[in-house]
Amino acid sequence: MGNILAIAQKELKSYFSSPIGYVLIGFWAFLFGWFYINILAYFARASMQMAGMGGPQSVNINQDMIRPLLYNVTILVLFVLPGVTMRTYSEEKRSGTIELLLTSPITDFQIIMGKFLGAMALYALMLVVTWIHVGVLFIYGHPEWKPLVGAYVGLLLLGGCFISIGMFISSLTKNQVVSFMVTFSIFLFFWIISWISSSVGPTAASVVTYLSIVDHYDDFGKGVIDTTHLIYYLSFITFGLFMTAKSVDSERWRG
Repeated sequence: MGNILAIAQKELKSYFSSPIGYVLIGFWAFLFGWFYINILAYFARASMQMAGMGGPQSVNINQDMIRPLLYNVTILVLFVLPGVTMRTYSEEKRSGTIELLLTSPITDFQIIMGKFLGAMALYALMLVVTWIHVGVLFIYGHPEWKPLVGAYVGLLLLGGCFISIGMFISSLTKNQVVSFMVTFSIFLFFWIISWISSSVGPTAASVVTYLSIVDHYDDFGKGVIDTTHLIYYLSFITFGLFMTAKSVDSERWRG
């Protein structure tokens, strides 16, 4: 466990030894802030309209403000996480340090888990940035915290899926730009795959819907943590890390 944490710490520090970590967090904070302002303005207008009509107050801060706000984080994940994972192995290959890493007295499992946890730590920092905006809602409103916890658990699992697949793509090439573009394309595929469910048969539609990584987040956004979605996300992460392990193992044999 000590080796895994040491690698994770090294990975996290490497993001901030160059501008990439600051750029990614800054880009994330800017876009999240933009989403926040626009959704807050819409929520405020809806609240005033309901108050002006003199009817019962039906605007819910969790459902009408926080839920769509955090759902938009899935869009940020689509664009930002390829930048997080593109360097995990590609940079090692480009700089030639991959040979040192593979011949060091640590296992492939420790390397992969260390890099995965390092990338997840950076992603977690990005989610922490969003707490500033959400915290303002607790100061001026009365949102429920349990659905919020469920939503953030879902976002962590969603990010874990993308990071595991992004690491696999990064292990296949030494070009970070290629890694970014291929990873983004795969992310986009899993993001929009449910769109084709209406044009296929019922059996195929159920399969396509199940494969949609974003559809599994919907219940988390409501604060519902379903074991079906947990199994899907954990299986997805395990598959991505398994494919990464196979790719690294083949690199070791070629070396």
